[in-house]
Amino acid sequence: MTVFLVGAGPGDPGLLTVRAAEVLAAADVVVYDRLSVASLLDLAPTTAERVNVGKAPGHVTMPQDDINRLLVERGRQGHTVVRLKGGDPFVFARGGEEAAALAAAGVPFEIVPGITSALAVPAYAGIPVTLRHSSTSFTVVTGHEDVAATEDRDHVDWDAVARVGGTIVILMGVARWPDIAARLLAAGLSPLTPAAAVQWGTRPEQRSVRATLATLGDHELASPSVIVVGDVAGHDLAWFENRPLFGRKVVVTRAREQASTLSGSLRSLGATVVELPTIEIVEPADGGAALHGAVHEVSMLRYEWVVFTSANAVRRFFAEVPDSRVLGGVRVAAVGAATAAALRSYRVVADLVPGAYEDAALLDSFPDPPAAGSRRVLLPRAAVAGDLLPDGLRSRGWDVEIVEAYRTIPVVPSDALRAAASGADAITFTSSSTVTNYVAGVGTVVVSIGPVTTGTARGLGIDVTLQAAEATVAGVVEAVRQVIGR
Repeated sequence: MTVFLVGAGPGDPGLLTVRAAEVLAAADVVVYDRLSVASLLDLAPTTAERVNVGKAPGHVTMPQDDINRLLVERGRQGHTVVRLKGGDPFVFARGGEEAAALAAAGVPFEIVPGITSALAVPAYAGIPVTLRHSSTSFTVVTGHEDVAATEDRDHVDWDAVARVGGTIVILMGVARWPDIAARLLAAGLSPLTPAAAVQWGTRPEQRSVRATLATLGDHELASPSVIVVGDVAGHDLAWFENRPLFGRKVVVTRAREQASTLSGSLRSLGATVVELPTIEIVEPADGGAALHGAVHEVSMLRYEWVVFTSANAVRRFFAEVPDSRVLGGVRVAAVGAATAAALRSYRVVADLVPGAYEDAALLDSFPDPPAAGSRRVLLPRAAVAGDLLPDGLRSRGWDVEIVEAYRTIPVVPSDALRAAASGADAITFTSSSTVTNYVAGVGTVVVSIGPVTTGTARGLGIDVTLQAAEATVAGVVEAVRQVIGR
């Protein structure tokens, strides 16, 4: 049994440490607060219990003493417990109190440091906390304590902080900012000293306010914010907020297990991504019996071609393949780059990949059947798919056998997901099935991956703003950037 006090970092999930991801993956219980990014909870097993003990200004879900008792109780029960805390657990996060409670109770614990918001948030706002020759030190201080505290209480000596010089980084200081600013001014700092406040730093909703020590309070400030005071706050090396999709919300409707590449690409451009899967990929209706039989037929060299029209079909097909060499006597076609890449992951290089990634292009580039010998083509695919390719191949003289490799079933989004998607700047469709199961009215701009998907959308009365020039995830990302990018 071990209780892990884990720093979740400042907000950007990409800043989570490798060790933190490891312990989350092994968690039986995750105790988290409001500064923990929700998506990080997905790293824990689906069976793990998730306990929200989040605190917000003026509202406490669970008092700290109760949190300490909870950690001790679950640790004693032999669970692997992850206490997920924003930033670093030992930097103004009360991790020391929790560790002390565990030590007193004889419960084993481990500290997993996280990247503190005191450093990461200014960096994401383009503010270096130190600069050679101008700011050679920085002080990190809590702004949560009563500025008017007397000498016989634990308190921040703001006069001393002002005298130290260098950069002052204030955490949890928004509510008391007018008093803090007054104390720093009274201690001798110039009213013209640059100051900045960065709310929700490192997240897509990051908002930076730049002013001076005297004027920062004239702006609308809100928690959670990191406040930086000093000459460095006058430097604007902004990069995070300058990304082309920053401040834009994009809905991804792909099945959850397929969404990561598209979602990651959009996030890297600054978008807030809402994954609203409208489909789920499941086993074929017969449990894979027909597909298993077809793979056996391939191994017996009874097909001339195996044609794949999706990466899903590739994965399902090779789940039945005992050895990739069974394809040694058959030629393989892939509808596009993503499907061909899926084949390469099984050490199979497609013999045919059309220049345009769609069924029509594959049909146009497909060879005529031989004058003599086998004309059999195996087409493993979704239970519901278009007829253009198989009908076209049959009209050319091929004997096409379709086998169900998987099914897509509708997914009803939760109310919370629908609310999160509300007001989206764009919605993406990467297949006809995502369109068919889509609940209209979520996005204002619609981006489609290709002509078949576009046709399905328009057939259902959904106006497609832009179709990707290339029917790939990268093509969809570029189309989104063209339509709503800055």
